[in-house]
Amino acid sequence: MKLAIHKRPGSFSDRWIEYCKLHSIDYKLVNCYADDIIEQVKDCDGLMWHWHHADPKAILFARQLTLSLEKSGKKVFPNSDTSWHFDDKVGQKYLLEAMEAPIVKSHVFYSKKDAVSWVSNTSFPIVFKLRGGAGSINVRLVKSKAQADRLIRRSFSRGFPAIDRYSMFKDRLYHLKRDRDLAALFGVCKGFARLFVKTSIEKESHREKGYVYFQEFLPKNDFDTRVIIIGERAFAVRRYVRTGDFRASGSGVKGYERELFDLELIRESFDLSKKLNTQSLALDFIYDTEGEMYIVEISYGFVTGPFYDDCPGHWNSDLEWIPGNFKAQYFMMEDFITSIKQASH
Repeated sequence: MKLAIHKRPGSFSDRWIEYCKLHSIDYKLVNCYADDIIEQVKDCDGLMWHWHHADPKAILFARQLTLSLEKSGKKVFPNSDTSWHFDDKVGQKYLLEAMEAPIVKSHVFYSKKDAVSWVSNTSFPIVFKLRGGAGSINVRLVKSKAQADRLIRRSFSRGFPAIDRYSMFKDRLYHLKRDRDLAALFGVCKGFARLFVKTSIEKESHREKGYVYFQEFLPKNDFDTRVIIIGERAFAVRRYVRTGDFRASGSGVKGYERELFDLELIRESFDLSKKLNTQSLALDFIYDTEGEMYIVEISYGFVTGPFYDDCPGHWNSDLEWIPGNFKAQYFMMEDFITSIKQASH
């Protein structure tokens, strides 16, 4: 058995490589952006590539490469079931509705007329989102019809940049107030410079337009709950909202205590993961005023490092608690290797 791994520093690949070295797994580093990537992986049983939502090149072809390799009989992480809806809130709306999963009520319109008509008969506040973006970037609370109409007009004219530099700068200011360290200060300086100088990624990204996406606002949520399912394992973190804000993702304020998490939430997450046949599934939940849970969005990826490494344990699919820290990327490797071995029998 031999694995192909696309190395991207700071991604899952760091620990995938670490795991291979620890367990003497044969692997080779490949470049998924190369013209001959199909040839590169020919002598391998599977490809592992943690592609990023903010990489416009990956967005162009990662899904197509994944499906092509799967059709040739190779295993891929993330596979098509796991990644086709990644960083696509519109795609997730259709998927979760089709699965009859408890998604926060969401609406997407492809004509200005339909959007204006709907807004004229809805109540506020509502949440406006672009289809892509993580860490609460590209998310706004809309408090009036006039504000909604402005967003609709822009959605069907010049549109929005895929990367909101002003929102990202405000995020960096938030992190400076929270952390008060040199790293956060450097981040603010860098963010300020980015207000005036576009990155190469921004130059290559297209503008978001031709649709508008609104989601129901569920008030009185002081936190959201992220549950991550990798195979037969689940772990969770509570993410508290930012001061004076309604968003939790990207706040950096979290809780891990086992008693914070409703076992029914973990069970529902396992069930949805099985229905969707995912290798890795991160679900963000919030509650309505009646205490009913709803999914805001889903993903296959999450940050590598202390944020999840600090989880004090995880659940198995029988909802038994297994104490102790772990590296989630090792779980991915274990499952991926097992899937290759099973396919060869």
